[in-house]
Amino acid sequence: MADKRDYYELLGVTKTATKDDIKKAFHKLAHKFHPDKKEGDADRFKEVSEAYSVLSDDKKRAEYDSYGRVFGGGGPGAGAGGFQGGAGFDFSQFQDAFNQGGFDMGDIFSDFFGGQAEASRMRRGRDISIDLEVSFRDSVFGVKRSVLLAKTGVCDSCQGSGAVMGTEMLTCKHCNGAGKVHETSNSFFGTVTMVQPCKYCKGQGKVPKEKCQTCRGEGVYKKQEEIAIAVPAGINGGEMIRLTGMGEAVAGGVAGDLYVKVHVQPDARFKKDGPNILTEISVKLSDALLGTSYKIETLEGSEVLDIPQGVTHGETLTIKGKGVPSARGKRGDFLVKIRITLPNKLSRTARGLIEKLREEGI
Repeated sequence: MADKRDYYELLGVTKTATKDDIKKAFHKLAHKFHPDKKEGDADRFKEVSEAYSVLSDDKKRAEYDSYGRVFGGGGPGAGAGGFQGGAGFDFSQFQDAFNQGGFDMGDIFSDFFGGQAEASRMRRGRDISIDLEVSFRDSVFGVKRSVLLAKTGVCDSCQGSGAVMGTEMLTCKHCNGAGKVHETSNSFFGTVTMVQPCKYCKGQGKVPKEKCQTCRGEGVYKKQEEIAIAVPAGINGGEMIRLTGMGEAVAGGVAGDLYVKVHVQPDARFKKDGPNILTEISVKLSDALLGTSYKIETLEGSEVLDIPQGVTHGETLTIKGKGVPSARGKRGDFLVKIRITLPNKLSRTARGLIEKLREEGI
């Protein structure tokens, strides 16, 4: 490495780190910076790979700790630490590190060895996320909503081709119709050839003879789209709805996804508890003692609730099948918590009656 960065610093470990600590740090960073990842960084990947190859080897680590470098193997194509460009490099340690996570070394290092790397993944547009607020009732029964969203979408005029409809598409002269180009660079591994999508034809191998005026030949452009969102019954606040392919479009690839984070407006009368809906009602002391029926409000209108004789404060009564619908067609229950209210003041008559009740042992 040209900047001679400290290997321990590169892996984010201390000089007293164990081999297991070093292996875990490399495992995490290698996957983060792997060039095949969307946010990958080939240079950083090479740096952490070199650091791991030294610090995971007891002899090389001892040399590095003593002299700040590793000796041996300093022939043509060797890197700053004296590594041959693939000839004298021991990759078994990398395989061992990744085996713990169930990863195939062919996936990780195929981009660097064997001469060339093939860009196997199709280009993908950016994922986007939005917030959507729904009422408590809509969170219970579900609702269909539409939102107007400004995002990069496929051009309506050319249907994504980038060409005026009906005009000819020409073979890209930059990649000779292959849709990809070879980029060669030197690294401590040796000469590395990366295969990248051609930026001129967006990996398609063809370019428009006459560019679409709406998108200027890009095939995509920023526009407003109306997106239909089906909010499922029983959704909770904070849950996400994923709409595949409704994210940002990209020329010559597939669109990303749209993630909708749902926020549920609170309702002063009701709460959800799994498949059930909870509410509370106040019941007079006399009604609790003698029993009666109350008209109560639910999310579907009024219901008559029978208050049994001798109901207690805090007791929960159930109306079956009036809760949250499930995907299997079943519904939870509507639960009513009883709050017995006591009068703050008593009339002389009421006090006399209660005194008689006390005499009766009630």
